[in-house]
Amino acid sequence: MPFFQRNIYKTLLEHLKTPQVLVLTGIRRTGKTTLIKKLLEDFPGDNKLYIDLERIDNRELFTEKNYENVILTLKQRGLDFGQQVCLALDEIQLVPNLPSVLKYLYDNYNIKFLITGSSSFYLKNLFSESLAGRKKIFELYPLSFGEFLSFKNIIQQPNDWQKQKLQSAEYERLKGYYEEYIKFGGFPEVVLAQTVDQKKDLLADILTSYINIDIKLLADFRKQDELYNLIKLLASRVGNKIEVANLAGALNLSRHTVENYLKFFEQTYLLKRIRVYSKSGDRQSVKARKLYFVDTGLVNILADIHSGAQLENTIFCQLSHYGELEYYSRRSGLEIDFILNSKIALEVKETPTLTDQKQLADLAKKISINNFHIISRYPPTQDVDFVWGGLIR
Repeated sequence: MPFFQRNIYKTLLEHLKTPQVLVLTGIRRTGKTTLIKKLLEDFPGDNKLYIDLERIDNRELFTEKNYENVILTLKQRGLDFGQQVCLALDEIQLVPNLPSVLKYLYDNYNIKFLITGSSSFYLKNLFSESLAGRKKIFELYPLSFGEFLSFKNIIQQPNDWQKQKLQSAEYERLKGYYEEYIKFGGFPEVVLAQTVDQKKDLLADILTSYINIDIKLLADFRKQDELYNLIKLLASRVGNKIEVANLAGALNLSRHTVENYLKFFEQTYLLKRIRVYSKSGDRQSVKARKLYFVDTGLVNILADIHSGAQLENTIFCQLSHYGELEYYSRRSGLEIDFILNSKIALEVKETPTLTDQKQLADLAKKISINNFHIISRYPPTQDVDFVWGGLIR
């Protein structure tokens, strides 16, 4: 399979020049293994090794109580510790003791570590102490729309989505791809699958793996039916404000249990709750967080949501690559879907109207934001200043 470069790759490649441990994490099946294999390939020289920790014999290597025995085994596999070594370790969450082993090896030998793991729930908690000051964590998400087009070998023009006006020819060229992106999301395998049935099967498999592997491995949750029912309920409410008490009541669970589940889902990259943008002195805003999944394809196999919610979740996924997202909402019900980096107000509409444009301008003015845009799924029939969602690459 050819290597499709991700946007993050140049940053990772630059980090190869530093001694710090490079940690690549994110929800499973986003391409972490492919990236570290490519990084290992691009690391100068031949003094390097890839180790798959899904293999039991490889896991046993790092259970040695005498860490010098680890070095001895690696020497037998061809590594020369008289010079710099590059060692790639895949799926480190499978070896609970690995951070302390890495600390010893990092402190005593000239090793550049490239490691992957499928959850910040594990990585950030253990690494914050064991490898303090010795590592940098990079997060990998499903494909942006620009990356999606690259995986499809679709030529793109450099663009600034805030300034670029939609050209009818460009819309016609890309609208089918954007509809596919909204429906099936951005997991690399799903994007490359040839048929609708294959895409659906892969999405179902990703979800099943998350429940049967990540949850069992990383948390002490026993009731999988409970977790699955909550995930399905959350999928049906993407783009909505989430009240833990309401979720608990709907599923007959305690608030404490639901909150623990929600935190776990966030820490394992399944979803994200975004906070309200709070301007000092504004007493009319609400405080509940809004919820989105990291991939709209997963949402669509979990729940039958309307097309507007599909678009809003997809725009969330696209904008997440540009910085921090919040939202603004008043007690009257008026709302701005996203505030990007506290500077740009963005409202999502399938087919925007002049009324939508005026309402966004009025709300943005109330919070002193002068940069605002409506993001649409389809070109409007009225003379509205808008950004087509497919321009956000």
